[in-house]
Amino acid sequence: MASHGSLAARVAACLLPAALAAGEPSLPRGLLLDGAVSGSLAVVVGERGSIWVSRAPTAGWRRADSPTRATLTGVALAPPATEGASGIGWAVGHDAVVLGTRDGGATWTRQHQGENLQDSFLDVLALDARHAIAVGAYGLYLSTRDGGATWERRQVRDGDAHLNRISRSAGGTLFLAGEAGTLLRSRDAGLNWTPLQAPYQGSFHGVLPLDGRTLIAHGLRGHLYRSADEGDTWQEMPPPVVGLLATALRLRSNLILIGGPPRALAVSRDYGRTFSLLPRAPTTAVAELLELPDGSVLALGEAGATPVTLP
Repeated sequence: MASHGSLAARVAACLLPAALAAGEPSLPRGLLLDGAVSGSLAVVVGERGSIWVSRAPTAGWRRADSPTRATLTGVALAPPATEGASGIGWAVGHDAVVLGTRDGGATWTRQHQGENLQDSFLDVLALDARHAIAVGAYGLYLSTRDGGATWERRQVRDGDAHLNRISRSAGGTLFLAGEAGTLLRSRDAGLNWTPLQAPYQGSFHGVLPLDGRTLIAHGLRGHLYRSADEGDTWQEMPPPVVGLLATALRLRSNLILIGGPPRALAVSRDYGRTFSLLPRAPTTAVAELLELPDGSVLALGEAGATPVTLP
């Protein structure tokens, strides 16, 4: 499986300077693996515990002090519409670490450190200011309902398949995607998880909800599927590229982007029914796609944060 961790192992250990050509806003550099946006706040994370924060409308990036040197693989910010959510967020990563912020990413504290440092988180989702779920390798699943003061560990699937990504639809339904055909759905904020009939038994790297019913599932070797009934049935889609489809993003314009391999960023203009390759895609592997408050899009990965030219 090509996880966030294996991507980290393939690149140099040192971070590059946070600068672009003269006249362009500086962007985070070094290996970046995830990002999150809430209102005017954007946060990206990556290797060696790096955390970068930007606040619109200035859109400049500042590197925050981090209490860990472990690679951070996931970050989530509480939705701005939820009560008390302003500035609340979590970051997770290797060494079984969970970090929390209550001031919009300016400062971070270590909220959880698992006893087994071989445990690795791969993603985190903030449902509100108090409730978050973190998932990861070998079935790792932790949740908090008190803002991170305590974390409960559970097993939500038989076996120890990696749980690669957790996502939520506009209607509040949660989805888990992972190895060995793992697709799970929860309609009660993660209290109970129901296995979905997977269209193939390989690794899924994400489920992208487009609305209350329509989903895109993506994974290894270009496997791409679309569902119009919240995951009860799936239609296989022609792959835009044969390679790891690591991430997908629905833009506010309803364009859908999907990417992973170098030079292989694809776009859909028909709500995920077909995809075509963008002519000017990042030249290195992409781990995550992020739409900023001003509508610009960044590809996060081996080359740091790279602006995406949209059609």
